[in-house]
Amino acid sequence: MLRHATLPALLVEHRLVTGAARCSCESLDAVLAWGRKPSARVAERLARRRGLSLWRCEDAFLRSLALGADSAPLGLVLDDGGIYYDAAAPSRLERLIAGPHTPAELGRAEAIRRLWREQRVSKYNGAREASAPPEPFVLVVDQTAGDLSIALGGAGPVSFPAMLAAALAHHPGRTVVVKTHPDVVRGRKRGHFPSSLLQDPRIRLEASGGHPTALLERAEAVYVVTSQLGFEALLWGRPVHCFGMPFYAGWGLTHDHLPRPPRRGPRALGDLIHAALVDYAVYIDPHRHKACAVEELIGAIGLQRRLRTQMPERIEAFGFTPWKQRVLRRFLAGSRLGFRFPWQRPGRGAEAVAIWGRRARPSLLRVVERRGLPLLHAEDGFLRSVGLGADLIDPISWVIDRRGIYYDAGAPSDLEQLLSSGAWSEGQLARAGRLRRRLVEEAITKYNLRASPWRRPERARRVVLVVGQVESDASIRLGAPEVRSNLGLLRAVRAAEPDAHLIYKPHPDVVAGLCRQGTGEAVAGDWCDEVLVDAAIQQLFTQIDALHVLTSIAGFEALLRGLEVHTWGLPFYAGWGLTHDRLRCDRRGRPLPLDALVHAALIDYPRYVSRHSGLFIEPEQAIDELLAWRSAPPRGLSLRQRIFRHWGRLRQR
Repeated sequence: MLRHATLPALLVEHRLVTGAARCSCESLDAVLAWGRKPSARVAERLARRRGLSLWRCEDAFLRSLALGADSAPLGLVLDDGGIYYDAAAPSRLERLIAGPHTPAELGRAEAIRRLWREQRVSKYNGAREASAPPEPFVLVVDQTAGDLSIALGGAGPVSFPAMLAAALAHHPGRTVVVKTHPDVVRGRKRGHFPSSLLQDPRIRLEASGGHPTALLERAEAVYVVTSQLGFEALLWGRPVHCFGMPFYAGWGLTHDHLPRPPRRGPRALGDLIHAALVDYAVYIDPHRHKACAVEELIGAIGLQRRLRTQMPERIEAFGFTPWKQRVLRRFLAGSRLGFRFPWQRPGRGAEAVAIWGRRARPSLLRVVERRGLPLLHAEDGFLRSVGLGADLIDPISWVIDRRGIYYDAGAPSDLEQLLSSGAWSEGQLARAGRLRRRLVEEAITKYNLRASPWRRPERARRVVLVVGQVESDASIRLGAPEVRSNLGLLRAVRAAEPDAHLIYKPHPDVVAGLCRQGTGEAVAGDWCDEVLVDAAIQQLFTQIDALHVLTSIAGFEALLRGLEVHTWGLPFYAGWGLTHDRLRCDRRGRPLPLDALVHAALIDYPRYVSRHSGLFIEPEQAIDELLAWRSAPPRGLSLRQRIFRHWGRLRQR
């Protein structure tokens, strides 16, 4: 039990006393055992000896991402009367199912059922979905040999061949899919179906260990002994045949092949769902391990499932530094990554190739094109960190683009495709509006750097900010075909705005000495009224009237704040009727509301990863983490970061 690192968080309302000596002498209210495993006998003896209540705990029906041996539980059930899989004795779950539920509770149960299906979750959620056959089929579920729920559910090894025979007989002409338990697939345990039982030509063995959602979604009927998949099949609205007596049988909701215990009688599906998923269990969120509702955990696990299965399973990454390799593993969680040098070629097993931005050798691109491999372009997202990427500050968001990359105006990207053809509901636009307003209220930007405040000149009628960039940056090379330098931009803006109070803000990487100044940038002060080296962009946004950029993300951040934005290149946010553009892209031109741009750029396009758990999070959660990060006391650079910064300065000489 104590190997589960999450157990104290799941039992946070209780004080855990551990160890034989302490449990023998300290004041206790109850003794906790893990189900009816043999180890529970020690707890049973202690409870009898000291006259204490015995509580049993087990994994909840929504447990974790990976299998039990690989992932600590995020849900736990507590039972002071027995345990749910022991049909021979009463349990707290039985009492809860049989008890009354209000209309509000039944409404919540129905909403949970819909959410469970929408998020496509199961007890364990780490694997990709098993494929369902295209033809009509019924599903037969195997379990591991020795599973306590089998014997305590009134069944045994002979129940499994009887179940298979019944499925074949009840559904003539139908395919019968036999699903092997994931622990059997991994070789950790044995199942109940030797090959001699699987000779019928209608039987198809599903032994991938895959997630069961697609099978439950499409099966005409589901056959189980005591597997939890029978409960999940009820959530999917499937007829369920039980050859044991699991917790969800005996209530008039399943086709039972054993007599029901007299304690059970007809109940509604909502009673079962609310009792099993709300009343009986406690949950913690996967990021900070704080208590949460089942709906929050379903949403969090559903997000992991969606993003972990969006990309191909086997990806080879080329040209990533060791630091970026570590980061890429987090943002491509769910895929198996192999890392290769830029001059190497993809192996035979590669299903996709990942590169940083547009950095790939022509020879690699030719191989990728010839083999028809998807090319994944990774880059920083638009809400990145507190601190600079050039200082090896880990990002909270990256984008993974299959078509191109957002800053390359010469070719389409996933983001441009979204903006060109996407449709957003009123609810989605409202969510984007809330996100935008919060970013503005909290003064969140890409890097969230600390700096001295700046005050607008009192007599200035119009204050215009020009934002510098690193001139070697790919976004200028690929997105600024005419004006291509910071000095050229300053000159052009001075000509366009001769009477404005003109401010120039160099790029933070240039100020920090991590990147080289642009051509002629040293004389930028000759073309503006003020050069601001130490000023926070989020504070400047509150003081200016307009912003001029080549392709800088600062233009997007200014749009969020309702500022007048002029683009001299072709950043991703230009060409949609929201900016004053000097250039035109023929692929763009569709007028968009600001919140459609926000939804595409900040919700649909990036991936966000928690700094605490390393798991995927929503953009709203990313803002929470950025705020906490920014308000924490500043931390000095590590030795690795200092060495990298010094090396970067030497490289500029």
